Amino acid sequence: MGGITTLRDFVRGMTRLADAAADQRRLLEAGSALLRDLVARDDWLPADCAEAGPTYRQYLLHCDPLERFSVVSFVWGPGQRTPVHDHTVWGLVGMLRGEEISTEVIPGPPGTPMRPGRQDRLRPGEVVRISPETYDIHVVENAVPDTASISIHVYGGNIGAVARHVFDPATGERRRFVSGYSNAAVPNLWDRSRETALD
Repeated sequence: MGGITTLRDFVRGMTRLADAAADQRRLLEAGSALLRDLVARDDWLPADCAEAGPTYRQYLLHCDPLERFSVVSFVWGPGQRTPVHDHTVWGLVGMLRGEEISTEVIPGPPGTPMRPGRQDRLRPGEVVRISPETYDIHVVENAVPDTASISIHVYGGNIGAVARHVFDPATGERRRFVSGYSNAAVPNLWDRSRETALD
């Protein structure tokens, strides 16, 4: 069965990992496999969590009740990109539709320009890991010039409420921000009435 069941199964898998008190290495490793399975299918993302806007959008798909992890869809219109930003928590990014370029940005001494580091070009089905210890500050852009791209992100916290930073690439100066979400309601993963009626 596809549709929202696919997302529900992913959430259950991530919840089991969180319940097992997995360390960050285990969460990133096992979570990557779960996310790879999720983005291998493209029949489950609700249409209202896949809409592009005048700037990139971040739609909350699920937040663990204890805020141990959250799942969001990022939708990028043609030419859209993020500012240079950090996360402060572990994360996984899986490409669902289109392509993205993620460029690590490395701070220099205070007041000096930041410099580019590792670059990933994500294609559908691919997953990358980020963490505060490794690859945390980056800029992301839609790599497809004429269509939207969509990636699914999993973070080690309620990412829309996490105090993070945006950076001035010319000076490295950082400024606090909280991203919030583009949607007011999350998909209903738990209405299983149609499935039950078919039993």
